[in-house]
Amino acid sequence: MKKAVPQAATLLLEKLLLLAHLRPLPAADTDRGEPPPPAPPPPPAAGCLQRGDLLEVPRTLFVHFGIYLGENRVAHLMPDILPALTDDRRQIQRVVTNKRLILGVVTKTASIRVDTVEDFAYGGSILVNHMDRLFKDRLLGSEEAARRAEKLVGATAYSLLWNNCEHFVTYCRYGAPVSLQTDKFCETVKMIIRDQRSVLASVLVGLAAVVCLGLAPSTTLPTILITFLLWMAG
Repeated sequence: MKKAVPQAATLLLEKLLLLAHLRPLPAADTDRGEPPPPAPPPPPAAGCLQRGDLLEVPRTLFVHFGIYLGENRVAHLMPDILPALTDDRRQIQRVVTNKRLILGVVTKTASIRVDTVEDFAYGGSILVNHMDRLFKDRLLGSEEAARRAEKLVGATAYSLLWNNCEHFVTYCRYGAPVSLQTDKFCETVKMIIRDQRSVLASVLVGLAAVVCLGLAPSTTLPTILITFLLWMAG
């Protein structure tokens, strides 16, 4: 039973990461004879991109970012445990698996790697310099952005809130690390904390844990502590 819990948690994380990377298409309405929706457009040809462009790939749960280096190459930051375990560039350069990515998130390790445009896009559509309208006054030269990205290639620390792929590209192109996704996430967390219904939800979840796992410090203390913190912060 004890082994089943971490295995289930790992499986759940893997499924969430797959959901974040894949863009499933809704099934066609065969009863109405409607054709299936069109597939996502292919990534722009390398000839349409300029060195130093900021690339965005919208996913289901987030947006992934990179800096175009020219010659069909993109520098982007990805959580990855492997650079902390080996210096073998051939192994590190292989496609990052879900397990490598999960362990990278947990251990806060990552790498700024260079991949082809196709591998970077992972089947999704690409937006080019979409953030420039928000940072018109901070925009650096395209060559400067590419050089900054190239200097940072290699192993790096990772933080979901403070050092992710969006921080990397905004530093390269606008001179300062910023993450709009992180800001939105923090605002959502604030809204949840301020909503007193979250206190009731934490109590119900805690009671369910006590019923399923039994009365023990590992179930009662987190329930009391989390409920108290939510109540005080609300």
